[in-house]
Amino acid sequence: MKLVITMSRRFGTGASIIAEEISKRLNIPVYDRAYIEQKMNDHMYDTEAEAIRELASKPCIILGRCASDILKDKMNVLNIFVCADKEDRIHRITELENLSYEDAKRKIEETDAQRAAYYYEHTGKTWGDVNDYHLILDTSKLGIENCPDILMHYFEKLEYI
Repeated sequence: MKLVITMSRRFGTGASIIAEEISKRLNIPVYDRAYIEQKMNDHMYDTEAEAIRELASKPCIILGRCASDILKDKMNVLNIFVCADKEDRIHRITELENLSYEDAKRKIEETDAQRAAYYYEHTGKTWGDVNDYHLILDTSKLGIENCPDILMHYFEKLEYI
Protein backbone atom coordinates (compact mmCIF):
# COMPACT_ATOMS: atom_id res chain seq x y z
CA MET A 1 0.00 0.00 0.00
CA LYS A 2 1.38 3.37 -1.01
CA LEU A 3 -1.57 5.38 0.24
CA VAL A 4 -1.05 8.86 1.64
CA ILE A 5 -4.00 10.24 3.57
CA THR A 6 -4.49 13.92 4.19
CA MET A 7 -6.97 14.84 6.87
CA SER A 8 -8.30 18.36 7.22
CA ARG A 9 -10.68 19.04 10.03
CA ARG A 10 -12.72 21.51 11.96
CA PHE A 11 -11.59 21.92 15.56
CA GLY A 12 -13.19 19.52 18.02
CA THR A 13 -14.34 16.87 15.52
CA GLY A 14 -12.19 14.03 16.83
CA ALA A 15 -10.13 13.79 13.64
CA SER A 16 -6.90 13.20 15.54
CA ILE A 17 -8.48 10.16 17.23
CA ILE A 18 -9.55 8.83 13.83
CA ALA A 19 -6.08 9.46 12.39
CA GLU A 20 -4.37 7.67 15.30
CA GLU A 21 -6.65 4.64 14.96
CA ILE A 22 -6.09 4.42 11.20
CA SER A 23 -2.37 4.82 11.84
CA LYS A 24 -2.41 1.80 14.16
CA ARG A 25 -4.48 -0.33 11.81
CA LEU A 26 -2.39 0.47 8.72
CA ASN A 27 0.91 0.72 10.59
CA ILE A 28 1.72 4.11 9.07
CA PRO A 29 2.77 7.32 10.85
CA VAL A 30 0.67 10.41 11.50
CA TYR A 31 2.33 13.77 10.92
CA ASP A 32 0.88 16.93 12.40
CA ARG A 33 1.85 20.58 12.67
CA ALA A 34 4.24 20.01 15.58
CA TYR A 35 6.10 17.21 13.76
CA ILE A 36 6.41 19.16 10.51
CA GLU A 37 7.54 22.32 12.31
CA GLN A 38 10.14 20.29 14.22
CA LYS A 39 11.58 19.00 10.93
CA MET A 40 11.79 22.58 9.67
CA ASN A 41 13.38 23.77 12.94
CA ASP A 42 15.95 21.00 12.55
CA HIS A 43 16.70 22.57 9.13
CA MET A 44 15.83 19.34 7.39
CA TYR A 45 13.50 21.25 5.04
CA ASP A 46 13.37 24.84 3.87
CA THR A 47 9.60 25.02 3.54
CA GLU A 48 6.58 23.27 4.97
CA ALA A 49 5.52 22.20 1.46
CA GLU A 50 8.92 20.61 0.89
CA ALA A 51 8.63 18.74 4.19
CA ILE A 52 5.12 17.52 3.33
CA ARG A 53 6.16 16.33 -0.13
CA GLU A 54 9.08 14.40 1.36
CA LEU A 55 6.95 12.85 4.14
CA ALA A 56 4.39 11.82 1.50
CA SER A 57 7.02 9.85 -0.40
CA LYS A 58 6.01 6.99 1.93
CA PRO A 59 2.58 5.93 3.23
CA CYS A 60 1.41 8.23 6.00
CA ILE A 61 -1.37 10.39 7.35
CA ILE A 62 -0.88 14.15 7.34
CA LEU A 63 -3.14 16.28 9.52
CA GLY A 64 -3.90 19.73 8.12
CA ARG A 65 -1.09 22.03 6.87
CA CYS A 66 -2.72 22.39 3.42
CA ALA A 67 -1.41 18.93 2.55
CA SER A 68 -4.46 18.20 0.40
CA ASP A 69 -3.52 21.10 -1.85
CA ILE A 70 0.25 20.56 -1.72
CA LEU A 71 -0.21 16.93 -2.81
CA LYS A 72 -3.12 17.52 -5.22
CA ASP A 73 -1.21 16.18 -8.24
CA LYS A 74 -0.28 12.88 -6.60
CA MET A 75 -2.33 9.83 -7.62
CA ASN A 76 -1.88 7.92 -4.35
CA VAL A 77 -3.34 10.64 -2.11
CA LEU A 78 -6.76 10.45 -0.49
CA ASN A 79 -8.04 13.75 0.92
CA ILE A 80 -10.49 13.58 3.82
CA PHE A 81 -12.31 16.42 5.55
CA VAL A 82 -13.72 15.80 9.03
CA CYS A 83 -16.59 17.94 10.27
CA ALA A 84 -19.22 17.84 13.02
CA ASP A 85 -22.10 19.94 14.27
CA LYS A 86 -20.88 23.00 16.15
CA GLU A 87 -22.81 22.09 19.31
CA ASP A 88 -21.21 18.63 19.37
CA ARG A 89 -17.78 20.19 18.98
CA ILE A 90 -18.42 22.69 21.75
CA HIS A 91 -19.54 19.94 24.15
CA ARG A 92 -16.56 17.80 23.21
CA ILE A 93 -14.09 20.63 23.87
CA THR A 94 -15.75 21.59 27.17
CA GLU A 95 -15.13 18.03 28.37
CA LEU A 96 -11.68 17.52 26.86
CA GLU A 97 -10.22 20.83 27.96
CA ASN A 98 -12.38 21.50 31.03
CA LEU A 99 -13.64 24.78 29.58
CA SER A 100 -16.91 26.61 30.04
CA TYR A 101 -19.41 26.45 27.21
CA GLU A 102 -18.59 30.03 26.17
CA ASP A 103 -14.83 29.49 26.31
CA ALA A 104 -15.08 26.29 24.26
CA LYS A 105 -17.31 28.04 21.71
CA ARG A 106 -14.84 30.92 21.45
CA LYS A 107 -11.89 28.54 21.08
CA ILE A 108 -13.65 26.60 18.31
CA GLU A 109 -14.56 29.78 16.45
CA GLU A 110 -11.04 31.21 16.76
CA THR A 111 -9.31 27.98 15.77
CA ASP A 112 -11.60 27.44 12.78
CA ALA A 113 -11.05 31.06 11.68
CA GLN A 114 -7.26 30.63 11.98
CA ARG A 115 -7.36 27.42 9.96
CA ALA A 116 -9.52 29.00 7.26
CA ALA A 117 -7.21 32.02 7.03
CA TYR A 118 -4.10 29.83 6.91
CA TYR A 119 -5.60 27.67 4.18
CA TYR A 120 -6.66 30.67 2.12
CA GLU A 121 -3.30 32.39 2.58
CA HIS A 122 -1.41 29.33 1.34
CA THR A 123 -3.79 28.05 -1.36
CA GLY A 124 -6.08 30.91 -2.36
CA LYS A 125 -8.97 28.51 -1.80
CA THR A 126 -11.82 28.21 0.67
CA TRP A 127 -11.05 25.83 3.51
CA GLY A 128 -13.54 22.96 3.70
CA ASP A 129 -14.74 23.27 0.10
CA VAL A 130 -16.14 19.81 -0.66
CA ASN A 131 -14.60 19.91 -4.14
CA ASP A 132 -11.12 19.61 -2.63
CA TYR A 133 -11.76 16.32 -0.81
CA HIS A 134 -12.49 12.74 -1.77
CA LEU A 135 -14.38 11.98 1.46
CA ILE A 136 -16.24 14.05 4.04
CA LEU A 137 -16.75 12.44 7.44
CA ASP A 138 -19.34 14.01 9.74
CA THR A 139 -18.54 12.70 13.20
CA SER A 140 -21.85 14.00 14.57
CA LYS A 141 -23.72 11.70 12.23
CA LEU A 142 -21.25 8.82 11.93
CA GLY A 143 -19.68 8.82 15.39
CA ILE A 144 -15.96 9.26 15.96
CA GLU A 145 -15.69 5.61 17.01
CA ASN A 146 -17.23 4.39 13.73
CA CYS A 147 -15.12 6.45 11.33
CA PRO A 148 -12.01 4.22 11.40
CA ASP A 149 -14.16 1.19 10.48
CA ILE A 150 -15.84 3.17 7.69
CA LEU A 151 -12.45 4.23 6.33
CA MET A 152 -10.99 0.73 6.54
CA HIS A 153 -13.99 -0.68 4.68
CA TYR A 154 -13.56 2.03 2.04
CA PHE A 155 -9.83 1.29 1.69
CA GLU A 156 -10.53 -2.43 1.29
CA LYS A 157 -13.34 -1.88 -1.21
CA LEU A 158 -11.10 0.28 -3.41
CA GLU A 159 -8.19 -2.13 -2.87
CA TYR A 160 -5.97 0.51 -1.26
CA ILE A 161 -5.10 -2.13 1.33
